[in-house]
Amino acid sequence: MSVEPRRQPPLDEPPLRRAVKTGRVHSAYLVAGPGPEPAAAALEFVRALVCVGDPPRPCEACSSCRRSGERAEITLDGSGKKGPLYRHVGDHPDLLWIGRGPEDTRVRISQVRALQAALHLRPYEGGWRAAVIEDAEWLNAEAQNALLRLLEEPPPHTVLVLVAASTAGLLATLRSRCQRVRFAPPDADPWRSPSASEEARALLVRIDGIRRASLPELLDWAEEYRGARADAARAVEQLLEAGGFYLRERVRTAACGGTPGLALRPALEAFHVLRAARRSLVSRNANPQMVAERALLALREGTR
Repeated sequence: MSVEPRRQPPLDEPPLRRAVKTGRVHSAYLVAGPGPEPAAAALEFVRALVCVGDPPRPCEACSSCRRSGERAEITLDGSGKKGPLYRHVGDHPDLLWIGRGPEDTRVRISQVRALQAALHLRPYEGGWRAAVIEDAEWLNAEAQNALLRLLEEPPPHTVLVLVAASTAGLLATLRSRCQRVRFAPPDADPWRSPSASEEARALLVRIDGIRRASLPELLDWAEEYRGARADAARAVEQLLEAGGFYLRERVRTAACGGTPGLALRPALEAFHVLRAARRSLVSRNANPQMVAERALLALREGTR
């Protein structure tokens, strides 16, 4: 009697789907990349873990899939005053989700601690339990250390999925404990694509002229990032993203010899300053206006 060999998933299959098919599920994943795809992949993955129907999973027909299906999204609040610290995926008791609230500039340690407490309870349905940490790049150092302790000794049959646009602000020890899943940037960058917003295009045009700006003009520009910290921090984050994209364009041009005399080093140095400014905005809770000043000065030097 011949035994049919076990069929292996194709190697070009997305790694999270491959993990579900093979049953080789890691205790922690770091899903990184721009746009909505990383969060969507994390959502599909955790729903597939608790699916009890026939493949492909999630099957969308079993009781677990119906429970984890789309529901009205609950607004989170990192302080726990205007909303919960975490929510469930749909109303599935074994799928948890945390991220920044609309008025929060970071994922708070109170949310990580609430997640720790919930994950140390027994699973309701006896199978896999999973938690998604969205906006993981906005975990401050204290919250990252608390999460690190959870990663070092995860509860049994528990999977943590960190979702981040960029991994630069995450501790190396945190990254090393996660299976990395990378999403490449889209072919058409959102800053140059026809679908880019007028606001994004205007910001890029403004950055293009920054090399001619005087110091008082830069300080006036930075003053635009005053006000409520949550709104100001989001605006500065957009400035840093646009500035980083603009500098990458210059570096590529210089490296390919497209513009004779274009200095490569100033652009690279400015790019490092912008990365440090972003870490300061997240982990040190820095004043957005001061971060903007630092970034704008670096951009002026990097584009001259």
